[in-house]
Amino acid sequence: MTSEMWPVEVRLTADRKNLVIRFDNDETVTITAELLRTQSPSAEVQGHHPSEKKIITGKENVKIENMASVGNYAVRLVFDDGHDTGLYTWNYLYELGRQV
Repeated sequence: MTSEMWPVEVRLTADRKNLVIRFDNDETVTITAELLRTQSPSAEVQGHHPSEKKIITGKENVKIENMASVGNYAVRLVFDDGHDTGLYTWNYLYELGRQV
């Protein structure tokens, strides 16, 4: 993808198990908390090299406790299992949401 994606609306579902984002191109993506947790862009999950990527399992019931914007480019998600180190850029979320 060559252009930056910008959110128009970002919200959690009532059960806190999905993140819903509407982008400025009128596309809306819904991403499960499980997918967000297991595909976290954090070094803890991705490692510092592709060979270091960890496979995370057992997160079927994880919920998003909180979210906070990071500048204009990303959001930090806090999960109920304590994970909070991933910075999810808008482009990353757009691509992740289009995969499902």
